[in-house]
Amino acid sequence: MNEYTYPILFGIIVGTAIRVYMLRTDYRQYPTYLHGKIIHLSLGFIAAALGTIAIPSIMEKEFTAVTFLTLAASQFREVRNMERNTLAEMDSYELVPRGNTYIEGIAVAFESRNYLVIFTSFVVTLAYLALNIWGALVATVLCFIGCKVWMSGSKLSDIVTIEHSTLSFEGAGLYVDNIYIMNIGLPERQEEILKYGMGFILTPKSFSVRSTIANLGQRQAILHDVSVSLGVFRDSGTPALVPLIKRDLNDGRIGVFILPQLQDPGRAKEIISAVPVLENAIQMPSKKN
Repeated sequence: MNEYTYPILFGIIVGTAIRVYMLRTDYRQYPTYLHGKIIHLSLGFIAAALGTIAIPSIMEKEFTAVTFLTLAASQFREVRNMERNTLAEMDSYELVPRGNTYIEGIAVAFESRNYLVIFTSFVVTLAYLALNIWGALVATVLCFIGCKVWMSGSKLSDIVTIEHSTLSFEGAGLYVDNIYIMNIGLPERQEEILKYGMGFILTPKSFSVRSTIANLGQRQAILHDVSVSLGVFRDSGTPALVPLIKRDLNDGRIGVFILPQLQDPGRAKEIISAVPVLENAIQMPSKKN
């Protein structure tokens, strides 16, 4: 063993541990509980090794060895493509799909977390060699805190107020509050919707938020999360029972129409509040360059 053995081992262990910390299978059941996790943990280990070895290479003036980080970046972009393709294939079999915007957000998150692993391993290995084990431990704690902050994006409750609203029909038109949703002509379908359906009104907290919640991908993410968590009263081939979101063109509010199998308005409101604000949907029209 030489002077780099323990710093390298420490950096790889911490980097892999932080990937474990960032890897969570949630209500979307993604990544899957076994094989999907193995893939991401293996990539996390590789990313940790790359970030760790960079420091000894620099100290030994082996600058050409650092160029493999550029190769690693291209490989992790392939991880993003892999996630996108996998989720797109799965999405075609969902009763309420995620949508392309949601899929792209998940794929970007998985790619970026590998870069966080590289950065963490790089920092803790540098702290170990430049200071000592105690300095490396402090750097480890700071990196865990930083990763926790970077992992947590905005939620829908940060940008809108959510209110439960009644469903009503005016002739064949279905309304959530005064927002038109769709046309339902069959009386039996109207009865099913009034029995199983729920409505919510999302009011933007600022002018800029109007464009974000108007994004079709953000709307689809809301419908998907609620349907996955509470179930959905529909099957393939029943277009009248499709959950929908429509917009009030005057004030930017959106009306959410869902058909959950679990009739719990309070729980549905909590789920809508926790829906992530998709990065690709964020727009700030009120800000000037």
